[in-house]
Amino acid sequence: MILLGLGGLQILGEGRRDLVGQIGRVGGIGLLEFVEQFFARRSIHGRHYRRAARQEADLFPIRDVNPTRIRPLITWAIIAANVFVYFALQPQESPESDEFVYRNAAIACEVTTGDPLDQQEIVTGVCSEADRGTEVFPDKNVWSAVGVSMFLHGGIAHLLFNMWSLWIFGNNVEEAFGPVGYLAMYGAAGLAATLGFVVLNQDLTIPLVGASGAIAGVMGAYLVLFPRHLVMTFVLFRIVAIPSIIFLGIWLVSQFALVDQSSGIAWEAHVAGFVFGAALAFPFRRALLRRTLAGAPQPAERPFGL
Repeated sequence: MILLGLGGLQILGEGRRDLVGQIGRVGGIGLLEFVEQFFARRSIHGRHYRRAARQEADLFPIRDVNPTRIRPLITWAIIAANVFVYFALQPQESPESDEFVYRNAAIACEVTTGDPLDQQEIVTGVCSEADRGTEVFPDKNVWSAVGVSMFLHGGIAHLLFNMWSLWIFGNNVEEAFGPVGYLAMYGAAGLAATLGFVVLNQDLTIPLVGASGAIAGVMGAYLVLFPRHLVMTFVLFRIVAIPSIIFLGIWLVSQFALVDQSSGIAWEAHVAGFVFGAALAFPFRRALLRRTLAGAPQPAERPFGL
């Protein structure tokens, strides 16, 4: 991804459909046993995720010049929740990691059909509503998995890049929306991102993980609310102040033009989340900005006639 500030929603395995060739078989107890070559591969964000085609990190956000008067408790809580899930709940570097992701993450085919994948769908990579065989995880709730996916990540770098982006842009958006509105917006943006991805990839049988769809929604709202605020950005060994409308505009364009389509990065979800966040903030922009100005020091009144 051209902007490393956002780790990206990830699709498990070799791009979009090639993972099925790496699955050895589905065990009787439901664990996915991957062939040895799959575990030997290097990854984009830790093992189990293919390394994306090389893309130069031309821009990296350091911080924004946009102070707030609040403690962004919701942003802190979201970051803490993602870190907790990754380190305390999500298995790492083992076959159990793949089984965990298939059991808990959103899969486009499952959302489309409303049913968990069966053995044939996993092995062949073909999504089908007819002649369904034995479901691998029959107790899986495919709808709650959409929300769970927002807290799963493909590796430590994936997690850190996403949380760094949320740290930079989330506090100002939280101040504008208020804690309840911000939390609702974040969750809705994540759902919109996943829905946008599913609409364009209805037959995909590979899990989708990452918080970047929701974070893209935060970035879209930030662009609408604070287009002129500067983002201190590391560019070619220098730190440059770039207006957010340019920084985020480049990021959005990069999703279409610069993301390798075989990289496993779910750019469709990024775009859907970003557009949702921007569209939600736009009609309420004045009211949201008034919230950020509430309680701000007012300029002293000058004497009459001066």
